[in-house]
Amino acid sequence: MPHKVTAVLSAALLAAGLAACGGGEEDRQAANEITVWTEENLADRMTVQQQIADQFTQKTGIRVKLVGVAEDQFSQTLTAAAAAGELPDVIGALPLTAVREMEANDLLDTETPAKVVDQLGRSTFSARALELNTSGGKLLAVPSDGWAQLILYRKDLFDKAGLQPPDTYERLEAAAKELNAGGVAGITLAIAPKDSFTAQSFEHVALANGCELVDKAGTVTLDSPQCVRAFEFYSNLAKNYSVKGKQDVDTTRATYFSGKAAMTIWSSFILDEMASLRNDALPSCPECREDKEWLAKNTGVVTALKGPDGTAPAQYGEIVSWVITRDAAKDSAQKFVAYMMNEGYERWIGMAPEGKFPTRTTFAEAWNKLPAGVNTKKPLAEIYPADVLEALRKSPDTFARWGIPQGQGKLVGATMGELPVPKALSGVVDGSLTPQQAAQQAKSEVETIKRGIRG
Repeated sequence: MPHKVTAVLSAALLAAGLAACGGGEEDRQAANEITVWTEENLADRMTVQQQIADQFTQKTGIRVKLVGVAEDQFSQTLTAAAAAGELPDVIGALPLTAVREMEANDLLDTETPAKVVDQLGRSTFSARALELNTSGGKLLAVPSDGWAQLILYRKDLFDKAGLQPPDTYERLEAAAKELNAGGVAGITLAIAPKDSFTAQSFEHVALANGCELVDKAGTVTLDSPQCVRAFEFYSNLAKNYSVKGKQDVDTTRATYFSGKAAMTIWSSFILDEMASLRNDALPSCPECREDKEWLAKNTGVVTALKGPDGTAPAQYGEIVSWVITRDAAKDSAQKFVAYMMNEGYERWIGMAPEGKFPTRTTFAEAWNKLPAGVNTKKPLAEIYPADVLEALRKSPDTFARWGIPQGQGKLVGATMGELPVPKALSGVVDGSLTPQQAAQQAKSEVETIKRGIRG
């Protein structure tokens, strides 16, 4: 996620966690104990999860050893545990690429997730979230929640200019051109070549035009006409209507918060900040000085975007999930995941509701009322209109992702590490590449990455 703080997993904690995993399924089942890793490893969130786990233990008698694992250390930690025969029973908050990495290395229990979903009611889950976690007819993981990439726009400026919400390429470009005046940029757009946020922002725009990273056979398709048009569209916005320079995750937010841009593309994690609920990222627009919620009240939200070559509106988003490992104490693991997705679910998504849209649709109304923020707490429903919240709640149903449906999760993860697409985009913006050349360069680099992936 664009600005999640990554905690460092200490060697002592890792050693303790791995040691707790040993013994195999039969021993742990007999000991009535499971080990759970979680990527929600910030201190305050670990506290909440421990409280939920303790209540699960009180209800079932199954003890839970909770271990926080940093997202950027997950692959290394997983590899070490698998080699030592010390996999945990359950892992929580795993992004889609990590689920596919585990699938590729045959580390998943692919039977129990479907049992959890059927137990809780398949119809109560987002169909798209289940689809993104399905491979070869098998459900690989239980989707727990998601965050969305959004197009944010100044409703007051749009209304004054008589513009439609920027939900298509045509409307987005028209608004950027019209509102790029008077010291206000039409849009502030990430273009920094070494920022994964640039990759996420572009993927959002590319998916809208039917541009895919690979086809069903796994062939890299970044030079397709749909992708070339996406490169052209994005770079045109950045060159002509955005703030000059290599804009990134921090500068785009700062520009929009200062009132000096009419639009931006950002993740849903901006919603609490935009409402002045976090002291480390407060809006600074002139109107915000008298009304701290002014920017939130005057910002419209577009979830899915449609390009001229796209068959339907699409949106980039991340689904995080619970997985059960191949060596898990399966009965206990199933009970734990079901508990986290039911009795413990409101507290789970309540840790950061602006970035934890429920994939269990029966919790939609409860999500509305959950307090968001850090220094100040307030339900999103007290800040944002009902139609905005409804669009956010439904956004997991329209999430699309490069490579995941085609079984290329490891490739997607590798490209996010090397960032070939942001590098190519930056070349178009600085004039060293044409959109066609950028698409070809990105394709060639992704093909090189693909050849280097083991397994």
